[in-house]
Amino acid sequence: MSVPDRLLEASGLNVAYGEARVLFDVALTVSEREIVTCVGRNGAGKSTLLKCIAGFVKPTSGTVALNGASLLGLPAHAVARRGVKYIPQDKKVFSDLTVRENLELGAYATRDYRWDRVLGYFPKLGTLMQRKAGHLSGGERQMLMIGRAILGNPVLLLIDEPTEGLAPSIVAQLKEVFKDLSRTTALVIVEQNLPLVCAISDRIYALREGRIVTALEDRASITPQMCEQYV
Repeated sequence: MSVPDRLLEASGLNVAYGEARVLFDVALTVSEREIVTCVGRNGAGKSTLLKCIAGFVKPTSGTVALNGASLLGLPAHAVARRGVKYIPQDKKVFSDLTVRENLELGAYATRDYRWDRVLGYFPKLGTLMQRKAGHLSGGERQMLMIGRAILGNPVLLLIDEPTEGLAPSIVAQLKEVFKDLSRTTALVIVEQNLPLVCAISDRIYALREGRIVTALEDRASITPQMCEQYV
């Protein structure tokens, strides 16, 4: 079986908020159609790593390249135009707009108004098109955020804590969605749900106090027992 081409490569990333250093010489690679997960305790630097790749946080040093082209210095909207979509942990949507209007905004930059793929993954959104997004449940908001992000066929999704606070049935649905998305799109997911991590991951990076302390490269080595020491 052929090895997927390298898509994203980050090396030597150092990030600080003022005097507080958050990431220390972090290196990460992602290949095409691969699911990479990042695990670690709260404050380990996982979310900062995603924001750094997405262009929301500027590293003090290091490199981030997509298909060999540097992303450093690009604003977040320019990174998104390169095909890297970031889905934050806060599940924030445009609360005063309907689900339809949220999707229309998500489609604006790419002019991708083909929502059949979104509704194929999340058919419930089809019944909620006229509902204000502020009235959605946490699971419905997560569906909407992922649905917006996949418009335009991104090459890489960065997803921060997608299952936090969600019902088991929604988590099970997201597991299947992530597996299917990886047929065409690479994913980097920050996640604490170890059964989910073990079910979907091709590789795992474990962070502790801003440093990558281990990388599980072999799917056979990805078990809850191996991961739980880092969360």
